[in-house]
Amino acid sequence: MALKKSNVLTTFINWRDFRLKIFFEGIFIGLAAGIAVVLFRYMLEQAELLRQRLYVALEMRGIGLILLWFAALFVIGCLLYWLVQKEPMASGSGIPQVKGTISGHFKMNWLRVLGVKFIGGVLAIGAGLSLGREGPSIQLGAAMGQGVSRLLGRLKIEERYLMTSGASAGLAAAFNAPLAGVMFALEELHKSFSPAVLMSAMAASLTADLVARESFGQKPIFHFPSLPVLPLKYYIYLVGLGLVCGVLGVIFNRALIKALNIYSEQRWLPRKFVPVFPLMIGGILGFVLPEVLGGGNGLVDLVAQGRFSLVILAVLLVGKFLFTMVSYGSGVPGGIFLPMLVLGALAGGIYGNLMTHYLHINPHYINDFVVLAMAAYFTAVVKAPVTGSILITEMTGSFQHLPGLITVSITAYLVSDLLKSQPIYETLLARILAKKSPDSLTTQEAGKIIIEEVVCLGSGLAAKRVKDIAWPPHCLLVGIKRGEKEIIPKGNTKILAGDFLYVLANEDEAAEIKDALSQMAAH
Repeated sequence: MALKKSNVLTTFINWRDFRLKIFFEGIFIGLAAGIAVVLFRYMLEQAELLRQRLYVALEMRGIGLILLWFAALFVIGCLLYWLVQKEPMASGSGIPQVKGTISGHFKMNWLRVLGVKFIGGVLAIGAGLSLGREGPSIQLGAAMGQGVSRLLGRLKIEERYLMTSGASAGLAAAFNAPLAGVMFALEELHKSFSPAVLMSAMAASLTADLVARESFGQKPIFHFPSLPVLPLKYYIYLVGLGLVCGVLGVIFNRALIKALNIYSEQRWLPRKFVPVFPLMIGGILGFVLPEVLGGGNGLVDLVAQGRFSLVILAVLLVGKFLFTMVSYGSGVPGGIFLPMLVLGALAGGIYGNLMTHYLHINPHYINDFVVLAMAAYFTAVVKAPVTGSILITEMTGSFQHLPGLITVSITAYLVSDLLKSQPIYETLLARILAKKSPDSLTTQEAGKIIIEEVVCLGSGLAAKRVKDIAWPPHCLLVGIKRGEKEIIPKGNTKILAGDFLYVLANEDEAAEIKDALSQMAAH
């Protein structure tokens, strides 16, 4: 495990005392990311209002103005293609790209990603595509984190933590959900409860949330006129809801990958016109089923108000699902976070209506099923049950439903596991890596980086001595954190479950070493 001695001492010294520093830097990043995401949200809200007024005018003005609108959609589609070609890292959700950059698989030009993601997201979602703001917001936040790191000349060791802080701040500002932002960083981006990630992400998320609340007010994202606590005697029905959402989530994952494959393999439509296709479909849907356009948080509010019959809910579920596949498959900037929550709400509305019709549950509780189904659907797709439960809790402003949220989330997670469904963002990341774009992959750099890994109970590292472990080549174990105690490892040092390992590696090899260590430290 020998490494060159140059920069090793400097790297490790900076690593050991940097935690407090990145906490304060997290506040600054939260402010920057919060401002960026607030501007993004504001532009999307204005674009949605403009689109709604436009369709009202189109229905009154006749065919001439309608043709002009479709011509505008064509131009927007061509512009989206050009933007994505200029910066491929800004395509799609952005979350897989953030995960890949943090893990060392990709390099990212923060300024270019920031501009393309912002403009592309506003154009795509504002024009009516069924995409969400959360993925772009997370990538905008991560880009701000990287930008702050580069402008301040921070070490590469720090940069990935600052990017994680920015990503968590982006989610917090997008949904007024600071706790969910922190949990997303821990559960989805880093897959471990790292103290360094926790502190910096908390600082960034809280700061970004304060910026968002100052701009948009204190109200939660979703407004439920009535949300009573579901009695315990009805919890058996939550198992059924979890089963349904688990299956629907698996279908969502497989359909999304299928949509991406269909777009990439088709030959009948020139590549430069691919984004035009969903925009034309969206233009038609604006006249026949406008509820499925855009992210859909307004649709959740309509479901909560009981505006739709059972049949209409089913039509909206199918329409939103299909249009989300068509929209995301085209590769334009935009996320799936919000559309999947909307699909969960629609599924919950259908389930709740069926329960009231056939099992005579009080209709007063239909909205409970709507809320709980959002968490279950999210968990089945993303496989992050803690983040899902906390996110819906914060978005609805009701902490009394947390036991029910956990119940449906666990059930949906188990169903997704039994059906062998992989987390959607890991699947999307693997798909990007398989294509191995030379422009986005990391290149040889001279620096060193510290990799942090937690040892799980029952893993291949637990209860073994350092000298007895076959470590990946070209890395060096330089520190162990056990509780509040920091240990300088020696050959006879025994590694215990719960230890945080700090491994020094060359930056150009960090991604492969991180993957190998994660497998060794896992269950």
